[in-house]
Amino acid sequence: MTSSSGESDAPSTPTPDRSGRWKWGLGLLCVLAIGAVYFFFGRHLSLDALVEREEALRDFQQQHAPLAYAAAFLIYVVVTGLSLPGAALLTIFYGWLFGAVGGVAVVSFASTLGATIAFSLSRYLFRDAIQRRYQKQLEKLNASVAAEGAYYLFTLRLIPVVPFFLINLLMGLTPIRLWTFWWVSQLGMLAGTVVYVGAGASLPSMRAIQADGLGAIVQWQTLAAFALLGILPLAAKQVVKRLQKPPRAG
Repeated sequence: MTSSSGESDAPSTPTPDRSGRWKWGLGLLCVLAIGAVYFFFGRHLSLDALVEREEALRDFQQQHAPLAYAAAFLIYVVVTGLSLPGAALLTIFYGWLFGAVGGVAVVSFASTLGATIAFSLSRYLFRDAIQRRYQKQLEKLNASVAAEGAYYLFTLRLIPVVPFFLINLLMGLTPIRLWTFWWVSQLGMLAGTVVYVGAGASLPSMRAIQADGLGAIVQWQTLAAFALLGILPLAAKQVVKRLQKPPRAG
């Protein structure tokens, strides 16, 4: 007769790796989705078609500049205010479409307004849900804000380690004031905005790509601009370290 303890000590049968199946299934779904998009819309994604659409877009932007800038501003506010993905690509696109100066102006103010909207929604509408979801992170964040104040928010904006949408949501549950959140975010995100918009502004037009091929993209200005995207977090971290160094005695 087998004892119950013996049964409990028997080795259990290993369960199948469901996470691996999910990854394969998700990958297959993505491949099928890309294939379907190419099958149905491939003719609209040809280089000739993209050249025509770019020219139409730039004509509209030149003929209806206030409307184009207002629409771009509103789209960016919605994306950041609702914490939707794609803000980085949208920033590069605005640099390509509006140039460095126009792109920075739109993105800088729209991103700050969108961040402030997300901050306010978190503070006044979704406080309980966010507090339950990010309780441990909030404890650390509140301690850091209490110790360093607005400077801590500035370092979070300058060094893009924590996702910006998460900063917006969690900062809404700290004692930091709305106006402080606004101006510190505007200032802290400016360097990243300039780099991302500059990368977009360095990209050639579709007409140039059609004429020169990939050689139009492989230019030193474009390569340098996109290299800055990788260098920015490291450079920002060094700046913050220097600012945090205590002054030497004597």
